[in-house]
Amino acid sequence: MRVKDTLNIGRTKFPMRGKLPVTEAQREQLWEENKVYQLRQKLNEGKPTFVLHDGPPYANGNIHIGHAMNKISKDFIVRYKSMTGYRAPYVPGWDTHGLPIEHQLTKAGYDRKKMSTSEFRDLCRKYALEQVDKQRTDFKRLGVSGDWDHPYLTLAKEFEAAQIRVFGEFAKKGLLYQAKKPVYWSWSSESALAEAEVEYHDVVAKTAFFAEQIKDGKGILDDNTYLVAWTTTPWTVPASEAVAVNAKFDYSVVKPAGDDRKFVLATDLLESVAEKFGWEDYEVVSHLSGAAMEGMTTKHPYLDRDIFVGTADYVTADAGTGMVHTAPGYGDDDYHFGIKYHLPIVAPITAQGVLTKENGPDFDGVFYQDADDISLKKLEEAGALLLQEPLKHSYPFDWRTKKPIIFRATDQWFVSIEKMRQDILDALEKVEYHPSWGKVRLRNMIKDRGDWVISRQRVWGVPLPIFYAEDGTPIMEEETINHVADLFAKYGSNVWFDRDAKDLLPEGYTNEHSPHGKFTKETDIMDVWFDSGSSHQGVLAERDYLTYPADMYLEGSDQYRGWFNSSLITSVVCSGQAPYKAVISQGFTLDKHGKKMSKSMGNVIDPNKVVKQMGAEIIRLWVMSADTSADVRVSMGTFQQISEAYRKLRNTFRFLLANTSDFNAAEDTVSYEKLEAVDQYMLVNFNRFLKQMRTDFDQYDFLDAYKLLINFVNNDLSAFYMNVAKDVLYIEPADSHVRRSMQTVFYQILVSLVKLLTPILPHTTEEVWGYMNEPEEFVQLTDIPEARDYDGAADLLDKWTGFMEVRSHVLKGLEEARNAKLLSKASQAQIDLYLNDAQARLLDSLDADVALLLGVPALHVHPLDEAPDSAAKYDDGVAVTVTAAPGETCARCRMVKEDVDSDSAYPTLCARCAQIVRTNFPETVAEGLEK
Repeated sequence: MRVKDTLNIGRTKFPMRGKLPVTEAQREQLWEENKVYQLRQKLNEGKPTFVLHDGPPYANGNIHIGHAMNKISKDFIVRYKSMTGYRAPYVPGWDTHGLPIEHQLTKAGYDRKKMSTSEFRDLCRKYALEQVDKQRTDFKRLGVSGDWDHPYLTLAKEFEAAQIRVFGEFAKKGLLYQAKKPVYWSWSSESALAEAEVEYHDVVAKTAFFAEQIKDGKGILDDNTYLVAWTTTPWTVPASEAVAVNAKFDYSVVKPAGDDRKFVLATDLLESVAEKFGWEDYEVVSHLSGAAMEGMTTKHPYLDRDIFVGTADYVTADAGTGMVHTAPGYGDDDYHFGIKYHLPIVAPITAQGVLTKENGPDFDGVFYQDADDISLKKLEEAGALLLQEPLKHSYPFDWRTKKPIIFRATDQWFVSIEKMRQDILDALEKVEYHPSWGKVRLRNMIKDRGDWVISRQRVWGVPLPIFYAEDGTPIMEEETINHVADLFAKYGSNVWFDRDAKDLLPEGYTNEHSPHGKFTKETDIMDVWFDSGSSHQGVLAERDYLTYPADMYLEGSDQYRGWFNSSLITSVVCSGQAPYKAVISQGFTLDKHGKKMSKSMGNVIDPNKVVKQMGAEIIRLWVMSADTSADVRVSMGTFQQISEAYRKLRNTFRFLLANTSDFNAAEDTVSYEKLEAVDQYMLVNFNRFLKQMRTDFDQYDFLDAYKLLINFVNNDLSAFYMNVAKDVLYIEPADSHVRRSMQTVFYQILVSLVKLLTPILPHTTEEVWGYMNEPEEFVQLTDIPEARDYDGAADLLDKWTGFMEVRSHVLKGLEEARNAKLLSKASQAQIDLYLNDAQARLLDSLDADVALLLGVPALHVHPLDEAPDSAAKYDDGVAVTVTAAPGETCARCRMVKEDVDSDSAYPTLCARCAQIVRTNFPETVAEGLEK
């Protein structure tokens, strides 16, 4: 018999390499065939419900790594809740209306204007459903568990009907109004935009300082005086109606040397502006307040129009002249100024951003950006242009087309936020936020939010269910809205475009006695944020197995002004409460240089590429390791690093499987009281780890859980317990108490760890589960165990923590000995420990073979005062020397021992190994052992 045949070398068929790209897909197919998600829901019937409501991604294009981070984070939580006592159904959703889909069809060669609205909408619907199928496949391949066969789609008839009824609640409460006021207008999309559809980029504007001659100075300023106005949009000067000043500012009337004219500008800005203008010598003729100028008029620089002078708080002294050119049709502040002073609200520009003849013949048909130069030239020709200079500033862009937008006054439908602002603010106070600053951010978003423009000049969306009487009066009555909702529930929203207004109205509205005359219908659609913002009614309130409000919404931090925001507003209107009990926000994914990922920049990461190369588990483990509360840098190198951590976890599972392969939990388990001391410690330590992991999961702190996991596996398990285990599990007799004691703990750790990590690495844990002798077919159908408390656990941990301190000094000594070439491994070392009385008592109290715990063949303990000068000394009363152990290496346990060859039958074995072999393999006494 060979020596190795007397050892209990652990064996398992669990492969070291997972071949994840192949095996994961096979496992997912098995889950689907066995309806594991449905089985979990059945298992959890009657338990408390936890609903994480899915914020719908937009159905356009392949998913990106940010999508993966979002969906996997949700899956962690839903799976964890499902395995810890909750019924946690997960219904994925998609946002399926909106401009990007129209753009995709236009790029594909379809001309919306050459086909009927319904035909074009049918194409949009077909395209959206194709995108849903594509993204659904990608999400499922990431191991995300959910009701994928019954997702919610904003284009579904029942969802559209619910959305119409939400709209009806706004109408019933008098929160809707129509007005001509400036909105974010995307000339590239030919539609109004919501705040959430706007992003900001730095641009260089052509600013202009120009003079407007006083026409009526109210007896204070004569007609040889000029107000110095300032603008960052010269193309809007043709629509100028006023100059705004700050009533509280002091203004100087200045006469530059060599110029007959006098100019007025803010005193605080005089010095800097004079330097810009090159006024080396000037006289301050007089001063006046901004309030004194209210009601004056000036002459438009190059048009036959009077310009009104009024006061406004938004005029600042941090740039310009303290006098702002004002065009009420081209800005929110300008609009409110115009309303205050009853000025015309005009925006002589087309939906495509082209100026019209109302601006003057030189501007007719000119694109607004090109009109900057025309306006500047006309100012110069009129002798009014004092300075033109560039200014870099932040400017709004259409987040879809990436083109700059304009502020344009058009007839739109609005939701009055002001009427319900306090109710919304009150509702958000009752929500829990992760991170906690989310509350302040959302509160500020609502506090500063203007009225919500909900109309869009497109066709792919849910139509505004508004009728107009013959005199133009809008009809939004409960009966008409509910009737439209019923039609949508039966036919879908295409019916709005297929039928005339009279055929969309309930009985009694179109008879000959109707006071409304001939009806027409609104052609605008609703803002898509109204679509997704209605999902609490279209999904949560609609499906009886879900709950409203949801327990949680989890999305990117941009959703504070997007989905979190619109959902909150609509929910408060519908039921007076927030649609969520808790909100988790995540940062964005950035490339390794910290730049936002963008297809145009070529720095995006396709999750499918990572899945095909490394497996979905690597992405899932990366999500656990990332601080998702902030922006997250990620590269392919990141996944390579994570794959190393995954390999360590996988090998840990393999080691645990291999060394419990001959362990029968029902027959071989040793009770806690009879466990060996080190095994008791490890079991208590593991349960402390399990308790903290569950706490981190409960708090959705997966990053801390990851750190805890890696530390436990690398240090507590691998570097310590598994290292100690080899000298027990391999060497001791197979059914010895000391070996079964250790296997008991190994198996409990294995079972608990597999269950604990199932929400994170379900493919791997299901694979491990298949090699275990457990009754459930799928680990996903088990529950994560609660941490156990043991009597005296705290004292036990304190004692072993003290030992670990001593061990750390020994390990340092061993490392130094290896570096000095005194020995190559711990199995060749003799340790001399010099301890104070407390440390010596500590080691005695362990009731364990300390040399085995340290992994050395020889250990001698001495009083601290006997420590030689050569010993390494530590502040906690420990000194250590490391020397080469005397003796020879045992062929079986591989330790250097002085008692090798003490048994003549086994000349290559130490006394301990010889006794084990003699007792358990008696035939070898006569036959001998081969190396």
